[in-house]
Formats: sequence, structure tokens, C-alpha cells
Amino acid sequence: MARTAFLWFFVLLLAIGALFLGQNGCAGGNTSGNGGTNSPSNGGSSSPNKIQHVVVVFQENRTPDNLFHGLPNADIANSGVNSLGQTIPLQPIPLANRYDLGHRHNDFLRMYDNGKMDGADKVSGCNPNQAGCPPNPQFQYVNPSDVAPYFQLAQQYTFGDRMFQTNQGPSFPAHQFIISGTSAPTATSTLFAAENTNLGAGCTATPAAWVWMIDASGAESSKMYPCFEHPTLTDLLDSAGKSWKYYTPSNAGIWVGPNAIQHICAPANSVCTGPDWVNNVVLNNTQVLTDISSGRLPAVSWVIPTGQASDHPGNNNGTGPSWVASIVNAIGGSSYWSNTAVIITWDDWGGWYDHVPPPKVIEDRTSWGSGYVYGFRVPLIIVSPYVKAGYVSHVTHDFGSILKFIEQIFSLPSLGYADAAADDLSDCFNFGQTPLQFHSIAAPLSAEHFLNDRTPPLDPDDD
Repeated sequence: MARTAFLWFFVLLLAIGALFLGQNGCAGGNTSGNGGTNSPSNGGSSSPNKIQHVVVVFQENRTPDNLFHGLPNADIANSGVNSLGQTIPLQPIPLANRYDLGHRHNDFLRMYDNGKMDGADKVSGCNPNQAGCPPNPQFQYVNPSDVAPYFQLAQQYTFGDRMFQTNQGPSFPAHQFIISGTSAPTATSTLFAAENTNLGAGCTATPAAWVWMIDASGAESSKMYPCFEHPTLTDLLDSAGKSWKYYTPSNAGIWVGPNAIQHICAPANSVCTGPDWVNNVVLNNTQVLTDISSGRLPAVSWVIPTGQASDHPGNNNGTGPSWVASIVNAIGGSSYWSNTAVIITWDDWGGWYDHVPPPKVIEDRTSWGSGYVYGFRVPLIIVSPYVKAGYVSHVTHDFGSILKFIEQIFSLPSLGYADAAADDLSDCFNFGQTPLQFHSIAAPLSAEHFLNDRTPPLDPDDD
């Protein structure tokens, strides 16, 4: 009964929201890169149903300057400026580097420095005197040879060099934004969950767990238990009869977004028991590979990596590019290729230097996102037979763009959060083009490695 009441309330909220957005001109088609108003549902073609599956692959903690050094036609810096005004050349490191950097909200503010982007040297987390920590640890780029599959994907399909994480903080709120466009505790709250949690994450965390909440002035002014209740994209999909799955190697933690939504988790005895959780949250991320091969891929998927394959600084083992390539190759070698879009992005900037300042939301205490939107650049790769080949998108995107793309593909209403303000990725697609043929992505490890690997998955340390 409680879930039925929530859904009726949710439908009412959507109706009110649609009316409000329509009156204020916020729900119409977004302007594309060439000044048009193509949405992905038409995108230059008379057929609205060319994409029937969307797979969102969510990796960890990188910026374009750090992960895609030297990518042709993309806006990638070779050096940066520190807080002393010194120019610091970026230096190469392995993907599986030995240190992590701070990327809390305070680290964002230090590096952002009111838009000057000169405070990366003040980002915390790596002492130059500790083993494995180089000089200027924030000013590093990953050896391109370590991430060759990513470069293949970026150069064959579409890469976005103006993709920004929506939030100005670390993984826990980012994983809320990627499923719902907000990290607010309720549908009407002006607060956002701003940081990672203390003593566990989500609705199954210990009762003593908490997360800092940031208010509309940008102040972390309160704490609360990290279990929220508001509509998510999964609710829109359920209401429309569209299938979805959330593939994750863990049932809890800061990377498991649905665990922190009360009506999805429905916690009982510290375990999620809700029907959406039981039916749609898959506690084995490699099942995405077998669901593809067996013809059971849902309409929308979120794919969360293990710590080893996450690209997360300090605890990944360098297998992330092979992991992502295995998913793309599985889709490309199946019947799903003809009607699927794979959207690959990274959840936050991880403390690495990046030279492009994010869009600024007016901090007027009333506008949506005031105090916490937007964060730094993260990489974006879109793979589909209908993306523009070898294209670099310079259009501003964020996590809300992914939600809006899915909403328009499946004729869903807007959630009214980051999706309402975002573009819809339409500049990346040409649905009127001859579909691209798939060419396998060469990678050091194949899908069989991940399917047969019995190593216990690493969870994130704290970010």
C-alpha cells in the first residue's frame, strides 16, 4: 500500500512539474550544437525507434586532461597553472597509480578558485614525501598506452570534451545523480547530499551513519541518515513498462545508488527487500555480459565496476579499459548493436587537474542546483551505430543529459531535476545516417577474463 500511495503521489508531482516546466519554457527541445532543436527521438530521421536499449557504464574518478592526453581534436591541456601562478607540465603515470587525491566539496572549491582553475595544488590526499607520490601529484596524465581501448572508442565514435559531473563532490552523490538527477533527500528539498557517507551508505547502513548535506548557499550546514525518498528514472521506466537493470558487484556502498532510495531498497533487517531491488538490481556486474549473449538485455542498464576495474586511483589494477571494451564488444557482436546506445562516463574528477571551468549556477538560494551544481569535467564516450563517427562534442553536457536522452528515447516525462536543465545529447547523434558498422575494440583482456575471474571484488575505499 505504501508503494502504491507513493506512485500516485509521484504521478501527481510529474503532472504539476510538467505544467510548471511548460509555462516556464524549460521542457522544450534543447538547442543542438548547430543551433537546431533536434532531439534524439527524431535526430534528423523520421523513425523515432532506432534506439531501443541504453547502457550507462559508470567508471571512476578521472578528468579528460588526466585520462585522454593527446586525443586529437579534443580540448586537452598539456600543462596547468598552480596557486602560485606557475605553469606545471602534466607528467605521465600508470592507470594503476599508487595514490588517491581528495575530491570532496572543499577540494572542488580549492581547485575551482572562483573559476580561475589554479588551485589543483591545494587538493588534498597525497603527500609528496610518501612512497608513490610524485612531485605535483595532481598534475598528471595516464599513459595513453594504458588506456588504448578508451582511445579506440573515443576516436571511432563520439567523445565529449564538455561533459561535467553535475555535483561538486565525490562518488556517493554522483551515483545518486546518475539514477535520478539529484542527491536531495526528498522531492521538494533544497538540500543535496554533498559528500561520501560516514559508517556506511544507503538505507541499509548502520543507524549511526550520516552524510553532510549542503544548502542552497553552498554551506555544508547539516547531516542526515543517507536514505532518501524521491522519484528516480527507474520509476519513470516502471510506469512506462520499460525494463531496467542495475548491474553491480556489491549490495551496498557509495557506488550502489538504488540502495539509498527508500522505496527501491525497502530495508528490512539491514537488507534491501523491495520488489524493484529484488527484480532489477543484479548483484553480479558480469551478468551484463551473459544477458547480452542470451538476449536478455533490458531497455536501460546501469553498469557499475568492481574496484579493480573502476579506474579509481589508488586501488584499480588497470583492467578498466578491458572491462569497458568487453561490454562494448559483447553488444557490437550481438543483434543489440543495431538499436543500442552505450554511454560511458566517469562519476567524478578524482582530484586531478583539469583546465576547463564548469558552468556556473547562480547561487541565489532559489534556483535549482544553487550551492552545488556543476562540478568538473569528466570524460564521455557514446557508442552507437547512430553516433557521429570520430566526432568530438564541444556542447555542454552533464549527468542530467544522460537522463534526458533516456527520457526522450522512451517518451518519458521529465523528473524535473538535472534532466530538466540539461541538453539531450542530440549533437552527438545523426539518426539519418547509414548505421555505423561495428569493429571490435582491441583490449588486453577479453570478456572471458571477467566472467571467469573469482577474485573478490574490491569496494571503493571511501570515495
